Amino acid sequence: MTVEALTPEFVDSFPRMLEPGKLYVSIEFTTCAHLCACGCGEEVITPLSPAQWSFTFNGCDVSMRPSIGNWTLPCQSHYIIQRGQIRWSYQFTKDEIAANRARDRRALEGRDVPISDLAVLPDAAPRKPGSQRFNHLWERIWDLIRG
Repeated sequence: MTVEALTPEFVDSFPRMLEPGKLYVSIEFTTCAHLCACGCGEEVITPLSPAQWSFTFNGCDVSMRPSIGNWTLPCQSHYIIQRGQIRWSYQFTKDEIAANRARDRRALEGRDVPISDLAVLPDAAPRKPGSQRFNHLWERIWDLIRG
């Protein structure tokens, strides 16, 4: 059964059996885990680092950036965790998956800007040029390029 939301549970270590609808967060091991939101039952592990995933906790729920792309799982589901809610995203093509993996490798090697540094908008809604949030995003990107 598809999961519509994830409730954070802060843990020292992950339980042997993950429960659907829970996002386990281990600060000690800088890692999160949950069962795939599509309902396939597969475990999804998201290491926390500048080159991988980051999360925010507002005292009630969690958001994660960038999106969760389960390319190695049979379901290949793709979604965003935003304020505890699952927001489904489009299915990547094989070329997009390959490009995404290459970018991830470069980020882990310190040769690329991680996408999480660019994901500064609180939601995935497109912004119009001239809006304050749109301009802020481009200022951040420009600062990252200039170093």
